Amino acid sequence: MKLTILGCHSATPKVTAHPTAQVLEIKGHLFLIDCGEGTQVQLRRNKVKFSRIRHVFISHLHGDHFFGLVGLISTFRLLGREAELHIYGPKGIKEAITLQLKLGNSWTNYPLIFHELDSNSPEVIFEDDKLTVETIPLKHRVYTNGFLFREKPGERKLILKAAQKAKVDKSLFNKVKQGYDVENELGDIIPNELLTEDPEPPKSYAYCSDTAYLPRVVNQIKGSDVLYHESTFLDHHHLLAEKTMHSTAKEAAAIAKKAEVGTLILGHYSGRYGDLSAFKSEAGQIFENVVLAEDGKSFEF
Repeated sequence: MKLTILGCHSATPKVTAHPTAQVLEIKGHLFLIDCGEGTQVQLRRNKVKFSRIRHVFISHLHGDHFFGLVGLISTFRLLGREAELHIYGPKGIKEAITLQLKLGNSWTNYPLIFHELDSNSPEVIFEDDKLTVETIPLKHRVYTNGFLFREKPGERKLILKAAQKAKVDKSLFNKVKQGYDVENELGDIIPNELLTEDPEPPKSYAYCSDTAYLPRVVNQIKGSDVLYHESTFLDHHHLLAEKTMHSTAKEAAAIAKKAEVGTLILGHYSGRYGDLSAFKSEAGQIFENVVLAEDGKSFEF
């Protein structure tokens, strides 16, 4: 599982501070999560292949989280894209994007499929044989979701030497990896535990976009390997956080601690702060394993 931060700052873009966007590489997928202004330039800068992006997840319809989307869609068209592009986001995102395409007479030459969201309860919005993606309803000034990406348990690991020694025909190897006992060439039943090892534990990534402090998300994201949680403000601006329905670094750390996550990544910093090290210091008073998001930084878990 690899996470690349394309932008992790709030509101107004700067030369060295891009609004929210990130790419999650997991189980063969490359998911784009939020798409603030300038995202496609950041994708280029970080050498992310446009053709691998098949699914885009938009948390809410504030500009710093989706103003880059129509530009990216248009670029895909200019590049001759043919593959489907699925967009998951709040109700209204289809109208916002298609109106711009209509007025510019620049309809896509590839299938553009919208999945509009309006539920206030968690729901699975993507699933295949390897993972699921579900919404994390949040509390912000407009309808907002985070997203929880969870791998499904993988196949068991075949111990090749053990299978050969037990005279198991290789045509049965896939069945062995699926957890079955099998019959060997001599007619004996070979227990699966003699032929396989446990798979790698499935990983999970919780993305909590703009939100007020919201303890009710804890149960849903419990035990996640990684939590990205917005931390727009430091604690001495907590009243401003309450007013704008954002979180402080300490509040993000409190969520991480209660949810017993592996790693907390902080981001969505307000432009009023110069030195971001204070975010890690404040959160670190509550939760030990804290790292700071940085534009262009990648994390592998």
